[in-house]
Amino acid sequence: MSDTIIKVDLNKSAYEHDTIHNRWHPDIPMVATVKPGDDFKVECLDWTGGQIKNDDDAADVRDVDLTQVHFLSGPIAVEGAEPGDLLVVDILDIGTFEDSQWGFNGFFSKQNGGGFLTEHFPEAQKSIWDFNGMFTKSRHVPGVEFAGLIHPGLIGCLPSKEMLNEWNTREKALFDTDPERIPALATLPYEDTAHMGRMTAEQAAIAGPEGARTVPPREHGGNCDIKDLSRGSKVYFPVYVDGAGLSVGDLHFSQGDGEITFCGAIEMAGWVHMRVNLIKGGMEKYAIKNPIFKPSPITPRYDDYLIFEGISVDEQGQQHYLDVHIAYRQACLNAIEYLKKFGYSGAQAYAILGTAPVQGHISGVVDIPNACATLWLPTDIFEFDVKPNTAGPTEYLDGSIAVPLAPDL
Repeated sequence: MSDTIIKVDLNKSAYEHDTIHNRWHPDIPMVATVKPGDDFKVECLDWTGGQIKNDDDAADVRDVDLTQVHFLSGPIAVEGAEPGDLLVVDILDIGTFEDSQWGFNGFFSKQNGGGFLTEHFPEAQKSIWDFNGMFTKSRHVPGVEFAGLIHPGLIGCLPSKEMLNEWNTREKALFDTDPERIPALATLPYEDTAHMGRMTAEQAAIAGPEGARTVPPREHGGNCDIKDLSRGSKVYFPVYVDGAGLSVGDLHFSQGDGEITFCGAIEMAGWVHMRVNLIKGGMEKYAIKNPIFKPSPITPRYDDYLIFEGISVDEQGQQHYLDVHIAYRQACLNAIEYLKKFGYSGAQAYAILGTAPVQGHISGVVDIPNACATLWLPTDIFEFDVKPNTAGPTEYLDGSIAVPLAPDL
């Protein structure tokens, strides 16, 4: 039996756990120590620390305090790990808590976080997804059921002080180019809601103002939201501090490529079973700057897709030069408009693309001026035929059920 080295209590605030932190900083104390070759389990809160409830009211998504997130379990020290090494992490298994068989998906308000399509969906909305073994379905998005591929959206090692300073400098420079932008261009350090694990109050007062927010992925890994990082996968993390300082959280039951609604997966609390090893001097041996990984051998078996294409011409008809971000946005919008023909609201269609195991591909970046991106939508997740035919969409929903919108209070 593997030991559970970090446990969480879903009935307590994240701030009551000293084995959890919500900022990146090299001085956050380690909460457990393991040896190369050890395997162990780690429990995780959902990324918001329980701010989102299992109900039909999206006010909690509208009002979520995004300065708190993400809540991560760790950091975990690995004996012998030194800067320049590679930390090899095998994800042996990952799962839900027996008494928490549900997750949530949400669109954040444009005024509070936004998302990939925030100009089209500026209001806060959410959907609740119930788990049945490896499958999930939602009372808010009828007509779909699919197999989940549970994975950590966020996993990585502590940065060095030099790396932390580099992050903060470059992100502040970007923020300063348009400091009034909504949503903001970057999430800068914010001391008021920082939770630095086992730091003393005096230590936290020094580290809090410079602790990096966990929102973006960076050189150490972090919030990469790679849906194929599930059971059976292997990750090679660059080590920047003694002991490595491995932390994990932001568990997803399922997610489409891109996590396009920002809160774009099916977010959940749960546990991860991992094994660690070291490759001494591995960063130089393999010229590794960012993590690399081997994907899980287990994937939902969907082999029939509708593939939606997008090019780098935006919604206003403006031409952009090989812009993959715009091309993928257009592919997503094209899929949403298609699904609306079957009775889905735009929000329901958007939720499907964020939660179901859709694939996103960069299909072409050489044919000037248009990049081409594609979104692969598995057809077998639907309870009716969504493929085009000469008769048109003869099976469709009546639109009586919708993703809940946050009320105006």
